[in-house]
Amino acid sequence: MDELTHAKRVLEAVLLASHEPLPLDEIVKVFDPPVPTETVRLLLADLTAEWKERGSIELTQVASGYRFQTRVEMQPNIDRLTPEKPPKYSRAVMETLAIIAYRQPATRGEVEAIRGVAVSTNILKALEDRGWIEVIGHKDTPGRPALFATTKAFLNDLSLRSLSELPPLAELDASPALELPEVPQEPVYPEQGRIDTRSNDLIDASEHSGVFADDAHIAQPALPESADAAIFAADNDITPVEAATPTLPPSPTVH
Repeated sequence: MDELTHAKRVLEAVLLASHEPLPLDEIVKVFDPPVPTETVRLLLADLTAEWKERGSIELTQVASGYRFQTRVEMQPNIDRLTPEKPPKYSRAVMETLAIIAYRQPATRGEVEAIRGVAVSTNILKALEDRGWIEVIGHKDTPGRPALFATTKAFLNDLSLRSLSELPPLAELDASPALELPEVPQEPVYPEQGRIDTRSNDLIDASEHSGVFADDAHIAQPALPESADAAIFAADNDITPVEAATPTLPPSPTVH
């Protein structure tokens, strides 16, 4: 076995043994004597092509690095081994996630301006607990509202390397819904506080399809959501995380 073939087998073993995606700068550390980073990159590309021919497992690059995972089309068969169902989130949770993903960094007030309803603290907490969003700073406006952005875990779960790989808004037919109205001042939220009234010049999103709102609760100036509104939807009105918007493919089984 020549040196390059041996190095490729080492890469294969390391990636199959890892429980998390491995960034390139970590992968190169496994070689002694060292192998040039560009050579490792080429070997990874070669390994990716090799596994592509096998049909059931693939080597893919996501935001946090490289990992082996089962192909999406294999997931229904794998799911039969585990009776536990994946978490299912309400439409309000998935709308909030979609707006943050496409407008980040975004404040709670900006999300509310687009959705047309108040965003409860529980919704943001659910997304933070899932590891999909995080606070990356505070906006320099009255009240210094938190700025939310998506995480690498969010991209990993979608098998994406960067935000640029999200579906274009034109494909979602939702770009008009992302045009924020003028918000002269961010609402200030005391602990457990909620907005009690909304402006009459909110976006009328009833004409827009897709991720951002169903017509019933956005076409009218909406009442605020309760802080303890259901995060998890009822069985007849749920959106699986794996199929919700923005388009979330079934989470691959990672090896």
